[in-house]
Amino acid sequence: MKAFVMEEVGETGITEKEPPEPGPADAILKPTQGLICTSDCHTVHGAIGDREDLTLGHEVVGVVEEVGDAVSDFEAGDRVAVGAITPDWSSRAAQDGHASQSNQALGGWKFANVKDGTFAEYVHVNDADGNLAHIPDDVSDHEALYTTDMMTTGFAAAENAAIPVGGTVAVFAQGPVGLMATKGAELQGAGEIIAVETVEKRQELARTYGADHVVDFQEHDPVERIVELTDGEGVDAAIEALGTDQTFQDCIKAVKPGGTVSNVGYHGEGEFRHIPREEWGVGMAEIDIVTDLCPGGRLRIERLLRLLENDRVDPTEMTTHEFEFDEIEAAFELMDNKEDGIIKPLIHFE
Repeated sequence: MKAFVMEEVGETGITEKEPPEPGPADAILKPTQGLICTSDCHTVHGAIGDREDLTLGHEVVGVVEEVGDAVSDFEAGDRVAVGAITPDWSSRAAQDGHASQSNQALGGWKFANVKDGTFAEYVHVNDADGNLAHIPDDVSDHEALYTTDMMTTGFAAAENAAIPVGGTVAVFAQGPVGLMATKGAELQGAGEIIAVETVEKRQELARTYGADHVVDFQEHDPVERIVELTDGEGVDAAIEALGTDQTFQDCIKAVKPGGTVSNVGYHGEGEFRHIPREEWGVGMAEIDIVTDLCPGGRLRIERLLRLLENDRVDPTEMTTHEFEFDEIEAAFELMDNKEDGIIKPLIHFE
């Protein structure tokens, strides 16, 4: 089969691989559509270390090709979505409420990390009954695809932010995850949503997804503007959806004492993140810093599919480009360089 791989740090290409085979509890998926993520770009640039001939990708929907003997809830021909994070649901970490970690930091992140990812003609899915979800008939593959990462990650940012109903929240960066964090904040009942973004198309989408104010960080100091918009108080919650030291510090500065900083940004560069001492109340401002890794699993994806089924959100507005699978190298380069106003590129496998 054909697969799009990270050949080594900084190098990608299309290669031939043997199709995967399922274990007793596993499934083989034939992809129909996928999305490229900025985290794929981070991986290729070495953010998680050296990898050789590793198939990239983690956002995919498709049709079940084959299942192992122990799989009870899925069969060949089922149209399914699979979360970007595919935990081992029997792991101690899952039983302790941290399924995405699966007994080590980021351990639930298997695709394009510790095993081949989803940019291939066939994809191996571990623990199929726990990690696959049936796509409802009236939800398109394109819509369902966004549940696998962008929706689950962005919405988790809002859920973890502990936004009071009617409360205030600032979302730093309006890439795909930030946009879904903005929508998630609206769904959580935020009373005032402040988005921080400079790209015009992303500013427009932020308003579409519920932002009441958009702060252009090239025109204003975002922290000063957020404090001004909240009558000097700061926000109840700040969401970091970019993954830089500056935005992380700005979240600490923008949130009020007793508030929450919810981080879902991928911090792919640098050795440390800094906490501004005074705004942190010299360590005693009762600011909670919460992190999460793309909650996965069947129940989570089914709930997100229900939002699509009942028209609570249309994530497909974030799709700016479409490519065939044999054009994936060009799509990846475009995403890596953030050219041509790209937000999310959709890959068609058939």
